[in-house]
Amino acid sequence: MNCGKQQVDEEGAEQDAQLDQGGHVRSRLVSVNRCLPHAPEAVIYPPHSKLTDKEKTNICYLSFPDSNSGCLGDTQFCFRFRRSPGRKVSLCCFLDQLDRDLPVYLKKDPAYYYGYVYFRQVRDKSLKRGYFQKSLVLISKLPYVHLFRTMLKQIAPEYFEKSEAFLEAVCSDVDRWPSPIPGKILHLPIMGVIMKLRIPTYRDKPGTTPIVQNMPQADAQISMALPTVHEVDLFRCFCPVFFHIQMLWELVLLGEPLVVMAPSPSESSETVLALVSCISPLKYCSDFRPYFTIHDSEFKEYTTRTQAPPSVILGVTNPFFAKTLQHWPHIIRIGDIKLPGEVPKQVKVKKLKNLKTLDSKPGVYTSYKPYLNKDEEIVKQLQKGVQQKRPTEAQSVILRRYFLELTESFIIPLERYVASLMPLQKCISPWKSPPQLRQFSQDEFMKTLEKAGPQLTSGLKGDWIGLYRHFLKSPNFDGWFRSRQKEMTQKLEALHLEALCNENLVFWSQKHSEVETVDLVLKLKNKLLQADREQLPVKTDTLKKLRAHINDIILALPDDLQDILLKTGTT
Repeated sequence: MNCGKQQVDEEGAEQDAQLDQGGHVRSRLVSVNRCLPHAPEAVIYPPHSKLTDKEKTNICYLSFPDSNSGCLGDTQFCFRFRRSPGRKVSLCCFLDQLDRDLPVYLKKDPAYYYGYVYFRQVRDKSLKRGYFQKSLVLISKLPYVHLFRTMLKQIAPEYFEKSEAFLEAVCSDVDRWPSPIPGKILHLPIMGVIMKLRIPTYRDKPGTTPIVQNMPQADAQISMALPTVHEVDLFRCFCPVFFHIQMLWELVLLGEPLVVMAPSPSESSETVLALVSCISPLKYCSDFRPYFTIHDSEFKEYTTRTQAPPSVILGVTNPFFAKTLQHWPHIIRIGDIKLPGEVPKQVKVKKLKNLKTLDSKPGVYTSYKPYLNKDEEIVKQLQKGVQQKRPTEAQSVILRRYFLELTESFIIPLERYVASLMPLQKCISPWKSPPQLRQFSQDEFMKTLEKAGPQLTSGLKGDWIGLYRHFLKSPNFDGWFRSRQKEMTQKLEALHLEALCNENLVFWSQKHSEVETVDLVLKLKNKLLQADREQLPVKTDTLKKLRAHINDIILALPDDLQDILLKTGTT
């Protein structure tokens, strides 16, 4: 992570590219002070970092509770907001290469920023309103919730007691962080503490988390091993509504509009993040706002009654939303999230008309009828864990495994069918363009479910066909299929390159005219550029072999053509 330069103009885009090549993860620290009745004021670190006025306004208002939630003391939460349009984005940067090795649910979305907040509110009679209110916010494109939460917990309390020079020292530490390479054990120094962690890769088996061991330090620095960079305490978040977890999984899977009404930003943001993660390893492809306020720049867009609610998950705390969003089809009302000391009472799904204010009883307010029959086993298992005082971490592992198995049972039939759309390798000819994927047919897919459906891996009964039909119309299916389509198209391009390498291209060029040979060389060079630009899954030896073929063909041509072709593109 680099707290270094980023400009909004073209010069800034060049600096972005240089920083990316250096291998750091850019972020900014923003100190936001609120002195009522004045608007919040933000100071950005380092000072030469730039944000647009709209982005600054969003950060200022999202950095504080927007209701009388009584957040005395220190509170941590996170928010997510749109980047301003028109920003220059560096292409083919180092971060994009690292992004390709991440699981799909951890890939950054270039259209959004995350804000990780450490907020302090304490009584101070010397101030006009009687309270000291200040937030330290870390702005990043990366969804590494646990990492940045841990980092802020280390630096924010000390920052509130010290001068602004402390943040400059923090930025100096962060500038020395190594490249965030997925799969590697990283050692990140931050103000006398070494955080040790591992960023997952797409090659990791879903549901597994390699353990990062604490090692004794030779110097005086304290070592801290992070078990995860991105996961939240799943059971703690779902405990108030865990009788309905299966229905909530369906709502998230289908991209249904969903509101979480909570007493504080901490509860709202953690619950929204838990909901988004419950369909992992699928990526939630719609917008989600862990903490959403009336000051958000998308407030009018998301609360209008002139059109149906959008596919988005909102976390809110202001009582005003109970009236403004009462037309939304699915609302989760939660109270204070506490570690369960007793078995939660079963709460029935409530009708939306019963939700009048934010003071309504906790529960799920919806008229949605789940497609699948309720899985009583997971509820009993979690209830037993509460009775036996099983640690919440262990409860979260059980719940995460349940969601994972449910999602995999649902997605495996789709994966199997989409794989069948791939042309056979024997259809790939070096002298023709790569063949196209077959079109996705909903009817054809549905026919496969009878013998190769989710019943092979899940014992759950219900209307799986109806669930698939609904899913195929959702943003999550669209995002998933586009991603798989891209992967398979790149695989076809890679196989086409291998087919070219296995041909005697020099012999071919001797049998054809100079014009045809030059055309072949230019096409092969474009293939190499495409392989590099799109990071095609091609072996290094294949690329070396193709470069050798190109050079051999060029050297067999007349001198004047050799000079031209050697200067054209790269080999």
